[in-house]
Amino acid sequence: MAREHGKAGRVMMSTTGTGVPAVVALSEWSLNMATDQVEVTSFGDANKTYVQGLKDLQGTISGFWESTSDTLFQASDSTTGSLMYLYPDATNHAVDYWYGLANVSASITVSATGANTISGTFSARGSWTRAWVTS
Repeated sequence: MAREHGKAGRVMMSTTGTGVPAVVALSEWSLNMATDQVEVTSFGDANKTYVQGLKDLQGTISGFWESTSDTLFQASDSTTGSLMYLYPDATNHAVDYWYGLANVSASITVSATGANTISGTFSARGSWTRAWVTS
C-alpha cells in the first residue's frame, strides 16, 4: 500500500457544462460520496435493517485567489454546470481521478491580515465516474 502527500493534487474544471476543463489553481479539495441508507426494519428483526440507496456526491474546493483566473466564478455562474476532474495525484497517478458534471458555488474571502482566498462547493449534476488503474 502506498501512502502519498497531497502536493500533486489537481482540480480541473470548465466554465460551462460543455466547455473544455482547465487546471484551476487551488490548494485543497474534498469529495463526499455519502450513500443514502433507507430503513427497512420489519417486525421480528433483531435490529434495525437498512438498504443502500443512491450516492449524494458533493464536495468542497479552496485555494488562493489569482487575479488572472476567473474559472471558479464563471463556473458558478453557468446554467449548464461545470465539467470537473479531481485528481489525488496528477503527477504520479494521472489516470486515477473522479469526474463528472457539477453545479458549482463560489466565494472569496479578503482579509487585511492574510492572503485572499477562494472557496466553493459542488454537487453532482449527473452521473460521476471514478477512473482508477490498480497496480
